[in-house]
Amino acid sequence: MKKIKETIFIVTVLFLIFSCQSMNNNDKNSLTPGRSTSSIRLADIKAQVTNNPVYALNLIYVYKEVYSASKNSENSEWKQIAQYEDEAIKNLCLMQERAIEQGKWEEAVSLGRSIASVGIKTANTGMESVFLLADAKKKLSEKNTLGAFLSAVKSHEIRPLELESAMMFFEKAVEAKQRRTASFFLSAVEKAGGKNIPERLREYALGRDTATDMIKGVATVLVDRGVRIERGMGIPDRVLGSAFFVDASGLLITNYHVISSEVDPKYKGYSRMYIRMGDSTSSRVPARVIGWDKAMDLALIKTEMESEYVFSVVDRVVPHVGDTVLAMGSPVGLEKTVTSGIVSALGRRLLQIGDVIQIDAAVNSGNSGGPVVDNEGRLVGIVFAGIPQYQGLNFAVPAERLAAALPAMINGGKSQRPWLGITLCETYSGAEIIYTAPNTPSFQHNVAEGSVIRTINGNIVTAPQGGLIPAMQSVIFPFAPGELVALEMADQNGIIKKYIIMTAVRPDLPLLDAAKIDKRERIAAPLYGMLLTPLQSGFFSSNFRVDKVVRGSVSDEAGISENDPVTINKLRIMENDGYALMDITIKKRRMGYLETNMQLPTWLDSPDTL
Repeated sequence: MKKIKETIFIVTVLFLIFSCQSMNNNDKNSLTPGRSTSSIRLADIKAQVTNNPVYALNLIYVYKEVYSASKNSENSEWKQIAQYEDEAIKNLCLMQERAIEQGKWEEAVSLGRSIASVGIKTANTGMESVFLLADAKKKLSEKNTLGAFLSAVKSHEIRPLELESAMMFFEKAVEAKQRRTASFFLSAVEKAGGKNIPERLREYALGRDTATDMIKGVATVLVDRGVRIERGMGIPDRVLGSAFFVDASGLLITNYHVISSEVDPKYKGYSRMYIRMGDSTSSRVPARVIGWDKAMDLALIKTEMESEYVFSVVDRVVPHVGDTVLAMGSPVGLEKTVTSGIVSALGRRLLQIGDVIQIDAAVNSGNSGGPVVDNEGRLVGIVFAGIPQYQGLNFAVPAERLAAALPAMINGGKSQRPWLGITLCETYSGAEIIYTAPNTPSFQHNVAEGSVIRTINGNIVTAPQGGLIPAMQSVIFPFAPGELVALEMADQNGIIKKYIIMTAVRPDLPLLDAAKIDKRERIAAPLYGMLLTPLQSGFFSSNFRVDKVVRGSVSDEAGISENDPVTINKLRIMENDGYALMDITIKKRRMGYLETNMQLPTWLDSPDTL
């Protein structure tokens, strides 16, 4: 049977070859005679150099990767490449200067990151904190208080604020009645040498909010999805969640999964969203979605009302295991509920990007989107999941992730995150690339599997064991799709190589397209953590040996180990449900090579992608 398949494949290939030759003979005018692929690539680069220099540079670096073996500085095409690269870099710098002149500070910062990745220094190098501070002041003048505070904090984290600026934001925070934000900027004022601070301002900033105060800023989210029919009966279809105010203008944070029917294009039914403050006089108030980040399960919503209390996303805290926390929300509709617990663990990998906090505070359906705070009233996280059948296993998105995600959500619409197209595993050597997905930025640049990432934009990324991949995701998280990122890698022979790659938009399901088009034995690596080598030659071979099993992966949990013989029988992609199912036959070495049939399920939104 195998030989028949191979014969059919060879005949098909020969048929296609002769068909192509016939087409070329019959239609000689359909292609430009003698035009090489290299010249076509050069024409594409030339077309982008002036108006889209970032993309032009990306194409240039792809060209260098593809034709590196034939590089010759005397060759006319390589001379053109050098010329185009100089022109593109010059135009990129000019674009940043225009953005600065026009007061487009966020764009200036973004362009500055791309310039830095190329390794070019300009008059604006190192000015990111200045641009962010200018952006903060501009947003403050536009009454965008939340965005202004976030930009000011970013600027302060790069370079401490000067006294005048720190005092301005401190006073604004007191005016906005955001005690924890005021406390943060008071520290900035004192660090800048501020003295004679008005006592009433200091007292407010150093005061403490009680749970009774904070619960006033927590709302119930109600999403009315009409009526669903079950067993011939009409049942009200309602989604219940929680939210909390982060700005006096009526902005609240909740979970994406609570409001998904409001913005998901796949949902075709009725959907109306309201919030309720939970006191005896409150009614349902209409609300709308401003922006959302599906990968982080976060959403920013707005209602036309003011809150008695506003939570700070500035004076956030990174908790420690064992710290006492309070969870607030509306479990099963019981509004204004506060439960207490501790931080049970950090670094749980339950979302596509980064890690989450595990807490044991009582959380039930309806708590999703509610705040988690510490004893000082500082925001720790946002409840997003629990396991109903197991009490005390509940999870929250860290507050620092919310702060990083908010600027994109404030801009409105779906947040777009950067995507390189690689899957990583953490080893003793660092973050090793175990898979490069087809038709992704890394694939276009011929990024080699087995390489270990050494630096990102020239910086070494470090983290405690098990946290290196989330740390790398955090580095590129603020980047916009379309920015250049410099990666320095060491291949399997220890040879260092630098790639400059333009990020793309991260897909909702990062491994979906790869699972559809790549070979089953290759997709087993990112989906199941199982790296395979064919046991026999041949295009249709389905017998493999396990070369490596990624620790903590689906294969590891299934008891698969190195050198186990594996036959892949079928791979099914359940796109609507977001998972894949692989049928295999395996002879486990640990079980005396007893043959076993297994089904391996996995999600298509792996948390180990970059």
